[in-house]
Amino acid sequence: MATEKKDWHELISQPVYDKMKTMKDVSIPMRDGVRLAGDVYLPDTPGKFPALLAYEPFGKKHEEMALRFPPQSRPSHLWDGNLESGDTPYLISRGYAHVIVDVRGTGESDGEFTNLMGGGREVHDVVEWIAQQPWCDGNVGMIGISFLANMQVFGAIEQPPHLKAIFPEGGHYDAYETAFQGGIMWLMPRAAVEGRGGDSAMPVRKKFSVMKNTLSKEEFERRIQERLNDPDMKNYPNYHQILRYPEMNLMWLDFLLNPYDGPFWWGSDAPKDFSRIKIPAHYGAQWGRGWVTDGTIARFLEAKGPKRLILRPPPPMQERPFHQFHDEIIRWYDHWLRGKDTGVMDGPPIKMFVQGIREWPLARTKWTKFYLRSRHRLLPEPEPFDTESVPPDGFYQAPLFVTNKVQSLTYSTPAFAEDTEITGPIGLYLYSVIDTDDTNWIVRVFDVDPQGNKIQITTGWLKASQNEIDEAKSKPWAPHHPHRRSIPVKPGEMNVYAIKIYAMSNVFKRGHCMELEIRSQEDPFDPLLGLLPPDAFHLNSARATFHKIYRDKSHPSHLFLPIIP
Repeated sequence: MATEKKDWHELISQPVYDKMKTMKDVSIPMRDGVRLAGDVYLPDTPGKFPALLAYEPFGKKHEEMALRFPPQSRPSHLWDGNLESGDTPYLISRGYAHVIVDVRGTGESDGEFTNLMGGGREVHDVVEWIAQQPWCDGNVGMIGISFLANMQVFGAIEQPPHLKAIFPEGGHYDAYETAFQGGIMWLMPRAAVEGRGGDSAMPVRKKFSVMKNTLSKEEFERRIQERLNDPDMKNYPNYHQILRYPEMNLMWLDFLLNPYDGPFWWGSDAPKDFSRIKIPAHYGAQWGRGWVTDGTIARFLEAKGPKRLILRPPPPMQERPFHQFHDEIIRWYDHWLRGKDTGVMDGPPIKMFVQGIREWPLARTKWTKFYLRSRHRLLPEPEPFDTESVPPDGFYQAPLFVTNKVQSLTYSTPAFAEDTEITGPIGLYLYSVIDTDDTNWIVRVFDVDPQGNKIQITTGWLKASQNEIDEAKSKPWAPHHPHRRSIPVKPGEMNVYAIKIYAMSNVFKRGHCMELEIRSQEDPFDPLLGLLPPDAFHLNSARATFHKIYRDKSHPSHLFLPIIP
C-alpha cells in the first residue's frame, strides 16, 4: 500500500497549492431523483485530487464564513457551534478537494429532512458522484465534527465503494441519548435545530413530522394527551405550547412524542449495525462530554477495519469555525488516500490524554468500591452498622417554578495521600426511597483542590421511572438501561438505582479529593455548567419530592471506580 516513508511533519508542513477555485451550487443526483446542492473547492491547477466530503445540515452558504471569520472560543457570544465543515484553505493547500453538501431537505438541497439518524444513503450517493467527477482521482474521505461526524459513520455503514477512510470526531452516534440522557430530556438538540444560545439554526426547507404523517389521527392525539399528562411536560411552558399547537414546531414535536428509545431514534426498524464499518476509521472525542466520549469508544470497539482512537483533553468544545488538528487529518488521509506511509498506524491503537492504552477498560484497572458513608464521606470501607444506627441522608426538592433553590447531597473522599489516576467508566448504585412516582437523578463528580476549588470531571443522569436494567448488556461499571418504557416508582418503596456515570480520565493530585454530588434539578445559574454547550440544560422534574439515600450495612450505596495502580 505505502510506497515511501518520510517524517510526517515534513509531509504536511509545506503547502502544495496557494490558490483555489470554486464551483458553487453544484447539483448532485440521488437514487430517488432528489437533487442535493453542494459547493466544490479545488486547488487552482490542472489535475485530479482526492476529495474530502463535509455533509452538513447548517447551510453551505453559512459555512462560507469559515473562509473569512476568525475562530472563536467559548464562552464568546460569537462562537457558533454549527460551523463544523473544516478549514477549506488549509485542505486546498494540501492538495485536497473540499466538497460541502447540504443535507437532504436543508439549505439548497431538495427533499425532506426527517430524522437525525438518517443520511447514510445520501452520503453513499454523494461519495460515488464525487468519485466520478473529472477533478477527483477516485479517492474520497470525509471531514467534519459533531453532526458531520455522525454522517461519516452512517455513510460508512452503507459501504460506498469509493469511500476509502473516515475521520469522525465528537459525534453523537446515539440519537436517543443525545435527546434523552438517562431518560431525562436534554434541551441542547433544540438549540442546534432552532438556533438558540449561540448556535445557528438548521435551515430546514419544509417542516415535517414523522409522527403526524405515520400515526393514525387517534394515536397521534393520544400520544399528545399522554405527554400533556406528564407533570414535567405540562409545567414547562415551551413544551406545553408545542403540544397544544402541534403545527408550530413539527420537528421538535416528534422529539416530545418519543420519550423512549426505538425505531424513531434508530432511523429504521433496528439499531444501526456499526460493525459494517470496514474501512479505516480514526475516531476522536474530548473528555468532558461523557455521552460523546462513551459513544465514540463504543463505535471504535465495534468497527471492523483498521482503526485508531484518540481521547483528547478538555475543554470538550472546539473553536468555531472548526480548524483544530487538521494536521492529524491530513496525516490520516495522506496515508489512506495517497498511499504515503505517514506513520499514522504506528504505536498503540488508542491514545488518550493521560497515556497510551491498548484496551478499554484498561486491563490493569483495579475496580474499587467507594461507599457513601455518614458525615458525607466517600470511603473504600463499607458501613458496619445498620439503618437504626446510621439513618439515611435526604433532601427535599420543590419544582423550580416555585423556588430558585436547588438542593443536593455531597460525599467526599479524604485527601488523596498520593497522585491517584481514575480512568474508565463508572457505576453508581444508590439505595433510595422517594415519596413520588418519579424524579430525576443528576450526578456530578468533581476534583477538589486543598483550597476548595472544584473542577467538574464527569456526569450521569437517570430518570427514576426508567431504572429498568438489561442484565445481559450491563457490566458493574456500565449499567445498561434500555429506556423502552417507564415504570412508575411506588412512593415509599426502597429501590436500587444503577446510574451510568460517563467515562472519565483524571489524576487526582496528592492533597486533592473527589466529590460526588447528587441532585434532582439543574441550576441554570450554576457557573460549573460552563462545560456544556449553550441551552444545555435538562428538563427539570416538576414533582415536589423528598429523596432519602440509604448508606448502611444492608443498603451499601457506592461508586464502582476504575482506579489505575
